[in-house]
Amino acid sequence: MKFIDFRSDTITHPTQEMRDAMYRAEVGDDVFGEDPTVNRLEAIAAEITGKEAAVFTPSGTMSNLIAVLSHTRHGDEIILGDRAHIFLNEAGGAAAIGGVSLRTVPNNTDGTIDIDRIDSSVRGTGNLHWPTSRLLCLENTHNYCGGAVLDVEYTAEASEAAHRRGLTVHLDGARLFNAAVALGVAPVELCEPVDSVNFCLSKGLSAPIGSVLCGNTEFIARARKFRKMVGGGMRQAGVIAAAGIVCLEHCVDRLADDHKNARTLADGLRQIPGLVVENPQTNIVMIDLPDNLLAADFVKRAAEAGIKFISVGSRRVRAVTHRMVSAADIAEAITRLKKAMGQLK
Repeated sequence: MKFIDFRSDTITHPTQEMRDAMYRAEVGDDVFGEDPTVNRLEAIAAEITGKEAAVFTPSGTMSNLIAVLSHTRHGDEIILGDRAHIFLNEAGGAAAIGGVSLRTVPNNTDGTIDIDRIDSSVRGTGNLHWPTSRLLCLENTHNYCGGAVLDVEYTAEASEAAHRRGLTVHLDGARLFNAAVALGVAPVELCEPVDSVNFCLSKGLSAPIGSVLCGNTEFIARARKFRKMVGGGMRQAGVIAAAGIVCLEHCVDRLADDHKNARTLADGLRQIPGLVVENPQTNIVMIDLPDNLLAADFVKRAAEAGIKFISVGSRRVRAVTHRMVSAADIAEAITRLKKAMGQLK
């Protein structure tokens, strides 16, 4: 039985074109700035996001961490949503390594944070009892809000509110290209208002590894030092950067297929009584279960039918569509799941 894996778009394998590019990649020592393939990837990333410079990192978690380190000083405070990936799923690195306080404010279901909450959460420097608010972190698409998209207007409004109070803004754009494709805008439009942005190559874009952090020249110089500090300095990294170049040049437009498959999956899951399924904007489908069914039990039952999900709460399950799951796989998954849930005789 073929397993149909909806756990994450991180399970995507590189395309043959990526493998060929990795094999042929021209390399050098990236810590010395001498890897031509890494340098090209960074230049492409900076141009796509409209920033002055970029630095290649092994992961989105590292990109976010060194962004926080580069924007703040020990003892500062960052403001972010209570469902932010930086807060929930990055092992507390911003606090443990960066020495910053994380002040969470509620995320709305669409991934936004109310502008007045951003403004009222900023603490000034006049009270010696307070840490200094230094950075606002946004997320696009928003993982725990079901792949919700922050549009250009909201990003600009939130950034303006932060800048008005003296904060810089970092955008965790792990799935930035999903947002751009869903909105039908260029990525640069989503990045223009923010001071720094990272995006992952290893999710829906299908590269085997890597993330790129972008910002102005001074910021990226600091980020390079922090990358080295936390062990992210790579040597002949052109071998993996080559795959990143291919995915940026050839794999962005096909994300629309993942979004279409997510809508098909959501429609099929709604046919199973008891499941409440959100309308996906991109490639993430959130499933709420009835009171008599725990997420762990649902995931186990689905796995027995050859379908892999992950739980994101006691009665909440996430499914992610990606290049390794076809439209035919979606139909097959629905059929199997209906049987597993006792909906087909």
